[in-house]
Amino acid sequence: MSPIIEVRDLSKTYASGTVALSGVTLDIAEGEILALLGPNGAGKTTFIS
Repeated sequence: MSPIIEVRDLSKTYASGTVALSGVTLDIAEGEILALLGPNGAGKTTFIS
């Protein structure tokens, strides 16, 4: 099945030089349920923004 959302090699570095995300790849297929889990400061909000 083809993904309805594809993320390839997503990276985010803040102006301060802090790397928040590096090389994130994700496929979400229709009907899948996704839980984005991790400790405080792990980059969850940055990823979905």
